[in-house]
Amino acid sequence: MSEKSRKILFISVDQWRGECLSALGHPMVKTPNLDALAADGVLFQRHYTVCAPCGPARTSLHTGTYLMNHRSGRNGTPLDSRFTNVAWETRKAGYDPTLFGYTDTSLDPRTRNPDDPALKTYEGVLPGFTVGMQLPDHMAPWVSDLKARGYDLPNGRWDVYKPRPGFQKPADRGHAFIPTMFTAEESETTFMADTVMRWLSVRRDQNWFVHCVFLRPHPPIICPEPYNALYDPAKVPMVNRKATPEEEAKQHPMLKVKLDAFDGRTGYDEHNPNNLVRMPELELRQMRATYYGMITQVDDQIGRLIAYLKQTGEYEDTLIVLTCDHGEMGGDHYCWGKEVYFEQSFHIPLIIRDPRRLADKGRGTKVDRFTEAVDILPTILDWLGRPIPEQCDGRSLLPFLEGAPPPDWRREVHYELDFRFSYTSPGFDGETALGLHPDECYLTAIRDEDYKYVHFVSLPPLLFDMRKDPHEMTNLAGDPQYRDVLLTYAQKMLSWRMRHAERTLVNLHLTDRGVVDGRQRHLRGQA
Repeated sequence: MSEKSRKILFISVDQWRGECLSALGHPMVKTPNLDALAADGVLFQRHYTVCAPCGPARTSLHTGTYLMNHRSGRNGTPLDSRFTNVAWETRKAGYDPTLFGYTDTSLDPRTRNPDDPALKTYEGVLPGFTVGMQLPDHMAPWVSDLKARGYDLPNGRWDVYKPRPGFQKPADRGHAFIPTMFTAEESETTFMADTVMRWLSVRRDQNWFVHCVFLRPHPPIICPEPYNALYDPAKVPMVNRKATPEEEAKQHPMLKVKLDAFDGRTGYDEHNPNNLVRMPELELRQMRATYYGMITQVDDQIGRLIAYLKQTGEYEDTLIVLTCDHGEMGGDHYCWGKEVYFEQSFHIPLIIRDPRRLADKGRGTKVDRFTEAVDILPTILDWLGRPIPEQCDGRSLLPFLEGAPPPDWRREVHYELDFRFSYTSPGFDGETALGLHPDECYLTAIRDEDYKYVHFVSLPPLLFDMRKDPHEMTNLAGDPQYRDVLLTYAQKMLSWRMRHAERTLVNLHLTDRGVVDGRQRHLRGQA
């Protein structure tokens, strides 16, 4: 690549489980295009979001900060305007960062007039981005395209994902097998890829930064033909869970409240009639099979984007980052979505393809170290040769791309969940059900090779042996034999929080020489 030509394609998908890549040996899911990208880049096998749900996860991704610092903990919780982000920082490098999709950013109300419509949605645009096409929950641009094609959609998005009228599914397939009324070529996924390529077509001679956000495989769990039929539900790996929801709920009070909320609820998937907790096995397997089909559809469209870059000669000038906001429970532990403490909610994909010759040593490798969403912003800025803001809790992944993993890399992963009541997702109210103050509805987890410890503000802790019990079926926190282990991980958790407490100004000093950066002094190896 030319040093003067540096383009960035930052792709984010939504609600994609970390293990769902054929390059990682998944027994069913086929992702040939992401596999090819990984073979030409680096696949991070143990990559995690640091919080959930959508808005908080994207805030950490875009700002490089842990939830405990940015505190935008729920969809709808404002993001403090004092934090910089990937858009503002790449502007300093001469880019016009352009968004296709959404960032789910709740804007700081102190920066707006109280009557500003931007304060009436949690699906605002991260400040600093130029909007190429906004595709939030209502998906107006795509819906308008479908209407132009002749579809009758009086209620917009709420009519879009209705199962195809009159479709007769086979007896051995579940409800989620019924395809969408629109074709794969008319889908929101194809619409996104087409829009990005049209935008790129007149900017071949420019350096650009594109943030492309695909909605899928986020629910509702329904997809167009042929993706609805790609995977046989009879062959889908069965979920990991206890014999009954009641037995599962005994693990922890928070989990019981979550399962009670899911029991009988169908709103997770607008048009699926099944009880999420007690659905028949065929329906459960079909939900997972259709979810896999949604993943393959996204893989196909990402493949089209990459093929376009190769066709135009831009591939060799483009840093490609592919990641996700959070995972999906998919029925494990009788749970759906992402707002619980289990591995499936937080383990997500990450593939980075660095076009520089310096990255040839790392090309095709699979990294087994723990990496976090907060590492993405430092990585992009490091690649551009820009300073990394003091607020960032993550580290640059460039050494892994260059085939030289740092010897002092982290040995654990951390994540957090704020589960207080949210007006944007009112189905789970931990405050009422558990009798907690809003500020007590919070958990933080630390997970390494051996154990996972989950700490709650006002609820009992959790401890899992990740070597013997990778599916997190047995809570060891109350076992006297594990008292020392519990204490060790509680201490590690405290040290982590103390190390990463908000520190934007803490290393600066006002002296007779002016402002001095103490961190830079440390980095230079001075005493």
